[in-house]
Amino acid sequence: MTKEQKRLLEAKEGKPWKKWGPYLSERQWATVREDYTDHGNAWESITHDQSRSKAYRWGEDGLGGVSDDQQRICLSWAFWNGKDPILKERLFGLTGTEGNHGEDVKELYYYLDCTPTHSYMKMLYKYPQNRFPYENLLLKNKEMGKLKTEYEIIDTGIFDNDEYFDIELEYAKASEEDYVLKATIHNRGDKPAPIWVLPTVWFRNTWSSGKDKVIPEISEKAEGVLSINHKTEGQYYLYLEKDNFKESIFCNNETNRKKLYHIPNESKYLKDGFHEYIIYHKKTINPVKTGTKAAGLYQLEVKAKDSVTVTVRFSKDEISDPFNDAATILKERKADADSFYRQRSKNVPDKDLRIIQRQAFANLMWGKQFFYYNIREWLHGDPGKIPPPEIRKKGRNKDWQHLHNEDILSVPDKWEYPWYAAWDLAFHTVPIARIDPDFAKQQLLVLLKDSYMHPNGQIPAYEWNFSDVNPPVHAWAVLRVFHIDKKMHGGDGDIEFLQRAFHKLLINFTYWVNRKDIDGNNVFEGGFLGLDNIGVFDRNHPIIEDSRLEQADSTSWMAMFALNMLRISLDLAIHQKAYQDTAIKFFEHFLYIAGAMNGISESNINLWDDKDNFYYDIFHLPNGTTELMKVRSMVGLIPLYAVETLKSEAFEKLPEFRERLEYFLHKRPKLASLVSRWEEPGKGERRLLSLLRGFRMNKLLEKILDDEEFLSDYGVRALSKYHEKHPYTFNVAGHKLTVSYLPGESDSSFFGGNSNWRGPIWFPVNYLILESLLKFYHYYGDDFKVEYPKDSGEFITIRDVVRILAERMINLFKKDENGRRAIFGDQEKFQTDPHFKDHILFYEYFNGDNGRGLGAGHQGWTCLIADIIHKYYDN
Repeated sequence: MTKEQKRLLEAKEGKPWKKWGPYLSERQWATVREDYTDHGNAWESITHDQSRSKAYRWGEDGLGGVSDDQQRICLSWAFWNGKDPILKERLFGLTGTEGNHGEDVKELYYYLDCTPTHSYMKMLYKYPQNRFPYENLLLKNKEMGKLKTEYEIIDTGIFDNDEYFDIELEYAKASEEDYVLKATIHNRGDKPAPIWVLPTVWFRNTWSSGKDKVIPEISEKAEGVLSINHKTEGQYYLYLEKDNFKESIFCNNETNRKKLYHIPNESKYLKDGFHEYIIYHKKTINPVKTGTKAAGLYQLEVKAKDSVTVTVRFSKDEISDPFNDAATILKERKADADSFYRQRSKNVPDKDLRIIQRQAFANLMWGKQFFYYNIREWLHGDPGKIPPPEIRKKGRNKDWQHLHNEDILSVPDKWEYPWYAAWDLAFHTVPIARIDPDFAKQQLLVLLKDSYMHPNGQIPAYEWNFSDVNPPVHAWAVLRVFHIDKKMHGGDGDIEFLQRAFHKLLINFTYWVNRKDIDGNNVFEGGFLGLDNIGVFDRNHPIIEDSRLEQADSTSWMAMFALNMLRISLDLAIHQKAYQDTAIKFFEHFLYIAGAMNGISESNINLWDDKDNFYYDIFHLPNGTTELMKVRSMVGLIPLYAVETLKSEAFEKLPEFRERLEYFLHKRPKLASLVSRWEEPGKGERRLLSLLRGFRMNKLLEKILDDEEFLSDYGVRALSKYHEKHPYTFNVAGHKLTVSYLPGESDSSFFGGNSNWRGPIWFPVNYLILESLLKFYHYYGDDFKVEYPKDSGEFITIRDVVRILAERMINLFKKDENGRRAIFGDQEKFQTDPHFKDHILFYEYFNGDNGRGLGAGHQGWTCLIADIIHKYYDN
C-alpha cells in the first residue's frame, strides 16, 4: 500500500486529508450565482475588469488557489510583471458575447499533477514578461467572425521570443492542515526580468450577507508571520519566507462601491487595494496591518534562463522554524505522488501515454470546486439587504426553490464552466473511480440529494437552467463506478452505495416516463440531450406551433437507462431477493421502448429507415403528417448504447426473475424476438438485450467504420462527413434550414456558447460507443465480424473495432512518429518547444478532420482518456 493509498483510507475513516484542496474557482465573475442585474445576463453582471473590485456573494476565485471545503479561508497567488495595467490575481478570458466562438479563457496554464487527497499538487502558469495583450485579444476576436478559428494568446506572438515566466505552483501537505506552498519562477528569456509575487490569503465574504455576525481577521503576528482568525475555522498561521521578502500588506475583501457604482464606500482598504497599491502606488493598504485579505509582497529580479523561488507555509500549528523541513516535505509528497501513479500505470508500456494519463487525472483532481448556491436566497435576497430585481422571481430557476447546494463538486472546466453539469459529472466519475472511488461515489450521490434533485425527480442540469434536459447517464455512471470499485477492492462491492443511488434513480426514471413521453407511447422527447446544435433547429423549441419532435437519441437514452436500472436491480437482487420485482419491471420498460423505436407498438412509429439503414428523428406537423429528419448524426448511433449482457448464473440465482421473465417473453414473442437473442446464449453463456439485431448493428458499424461517413483518424465524428457534399435541407413554414458538415467550430451563434456538434469528435459519446461495443463483443465473441476497411473484402471482430476506435482517440494526444500531437494542430510552439510540447490540454472537442483541440482546454469529460488508456493498455 502506497502512502497516498493509506491517506485515502484514513480519509474514508474520517481523517480530514481532503479538507483542504484546489476548491477555488478559476472564475467566479460572470456566473449565474453572482448575477443580480435586471436583465439576467450573467456575462455582463460582473466583468473581468470589475472582478478585482467586487466582493462576491457565493464563492471566490484565484490563480491556482486552494481553500478549505467550505471555502471560508482561501489562498492563491498574484503576480505583476512591472508592465501590465492589472495585477494578475485571476485568469483573463472573453465573455460569451466577446469571443468569436463564445466564452474562452485567453491564458496558458496546465494542471500537471495532483493526488486524490491533494497531498501533492502542481500547476504551471505561463506569464508574459511584456504587457499582457488584453486589448489585442478583445479586438481581434471581435473582428474575426464565426467563420474563422478562435484567436488565442499564443497567436498574439507574446511568447515568440521566450520573454515569459514559467511559474510552477506546488503544494505539499505535511499533515492534514499543514501546507507548504512554493512558486518556482523560471525566466525563459535571454534577458533578466522583474516580477512581483504575492502569496495571498483571504476570507470569503460571509458577513456582508448577514450570514456571519463576527467578521474574521488577519493580522501580522510578527514580521513574515500572519495570524488568521476565523470564528468557525479557528486559528491558522501563514509563514512567509524571508528571502526577497519586502512586506506584509492588508486590505479587506469588500466591494469598492465608489469605483463600480459611484456611491460612498462603507469601509476602507477594499478588495482592489493590492492592485492600486502596487501598480499605482496609492495608499490603499491598511497601515495597521489587519484586514480580511492579506499578502506577502516579494519583489524579484530573475536572471536570464534562471529561476527563483518563493515558499510559504500555511498551518494550524505554530511552527518555530517553518522552512527547515519545507524542501523535505515537498520532495517526499512528490515521491508519494510518483509511487501512487506508478502503481496505477504499471502496465502502460509507453512513457508518453503515462504522461497523458497522469495529467488527465491531475485535471480531474484540480477540477474540484466549492459550489454554493441557495436558490431561495438568490431569488428573494438576504435579510436587511437590497432585494434582487422583482422580475427574477419569474425568471431563471424559479421552479427550483428547494435547491441549496454547498459542496465540493467536480466541474466541467473551472474557468469556462465553473459550475457542475449533471452529465459531465457522471462521465468524470468513471476515471476518478480508478484513483479515488470513494470521491466518485460521493459525487454521484450528491446530485441525488434532496437539496439537489427536484421533488418531481429531475436531476438539476446546470445553473444556467436547472430544468434543461441532459442525457440520463447517471444510472450508467453509478453502475460503472460500482463495478470499478468492486473489482479494485474485491468482495460484494459497496452495496449500500448501489442501494442509495438506485432508490433515488427510481424517482428520476419516473420523472422521465411522466414528463418526456407525452403520448405514453414510449417514444421520448427532450431538448439538449447532449447534442444541442446537431439538428436542423433548436430541439428545445420546434419552429412550428403545435409541432413536436420524437427523438431517436432521447428514446435510446431511455432504453439505456432502463437497462442500467435492470442491471442494478439484478446486482442488488443477489443480496436481497425483493429487487427481482424491479428487475422485471425495467426489463418490460426496455422491451416496450425498443418496440416503439422499431415499429412494434400501438403507435406504429418506426425511427429506423430501411432505405438508409439508420435511425432518425421524426417531426410531427400540426396537420398530422410526419417526416423523418434525415440527418446522419450521432443521434442515429446512440441506439448502440442500449445494450446489456446477462450471465446465465444470474438466472440460476434468481429463479423468480427467470420465471416471470420467461412468462413475459412467451406472451410477447414478436417484441422479444426483435430485441433479444434469448434462446441463443452467446459467449460464456450470456444473454443479450439490445435495441439492435445483428443486421442493424452491422449497418451502423459500417457507417462508423467509413471514413466518408463517421470515421475520423481520431475517433467518431458527431455528424457524418456525407453531409459535406450532401447538406440536409428542411423546408418548413417558408424557412429553408440546412445542416452541413462542420469539422471544427460552429459557424452560427444560434445555439450560443462555443460548442459545435456538426462534425467534431466529442469524448463522452465516443467513450459510450467503446463501452457498448465491448458488451456486444462479450455476447458475440469472434463470431460476429464486419468488413473493414470498406470494400476491402477483409473482416474484423467487434473487439478489433473497439481497438481501432480507442487507438484513434488516444492518437489525439499521443506523439506520432514525427513527435507531433494532433491536438496542437499547426501550432509549432506547442509541437516542438521543450517547455510546451509535453504539457497536455484536454479540450472540449476536436476537429473531425485533423484532430486539433477546440473549445475549453481543461474539460473534465475529455479526461476519460485516462480510463481508455487503462482499459486498453493496462488491463
